[in-house]
Amino acid sequence: MAINLQKGQRISLEKSNGSKLQSVCVGINWGAIEKKGMFGFGKTKEAVDLDASCALYNENKELVDVVYFGSLASKDGSVKHSGDDLTGDMGGDDGLDNEVITLDFSRLNANVNYVAFVLNSFRGHDFGTIPFASIRIYEGTPKRVNEVFANYDIANGSNFAGHVSMVMGVFYKKNGEWKFNAIGEPTKDKKLEETVKTVTQSYL
Repeated sequence: MAINLQKGQRISLEKSNGSKLQSVCVGINWGAIEKKGMFGFGKTKEAVDLDASCALYNENKELVDVVYFGSLASKDGSVKHSGDDLTGDMGGDDGLDNEVITLDFSRLNANVNYVAFVLNSFRGHDFGTIPFASIRIYEGTPKRVNEVFANYDIANGSNFAGHVSMVMGVFYKKNGEWKFNAIGEPTKDKKLEETVKTVTQSYL
């Protein structure tokens, strides 16, 4: 049964049968913004381009690699991005992930100790105006969910209003075992490069 993660919660990557996860998918699902039409008649949908990205750091908290819409795989092949979604769910929540990043722990370079997942609003849409945005961690592939490991609602809070960037969470290695820290914190950053630096300074 999936764990409903709370902000700041730390969990080990253990499945319901007690075995450890070797590979996970981090999926992000979000909706387009609904607006009233001209003169208040009808409704229109405004596309929202959120960008999920993944940053890898070594034990000294130095940046090793970044996977994002412009570079869809890590150098060691352990992290893969499904590709850039430019609109969000235009027809309402379909329950499917708009972007998926796959992480294979068995292929991670041995010097990687932290894997951070961040989210940026490419066109500067305020998180507070987006109807829904959630993250789920599961075993499977971008097109097939075998078992949902955890769900995390990342946009259901007033603290996200006024922000266009956030740190979703960080996988970290402790005593040779991978764990996950559900951060869920908005940042003052505007671009991915700034968010990656914020992770280095505050969340590792």
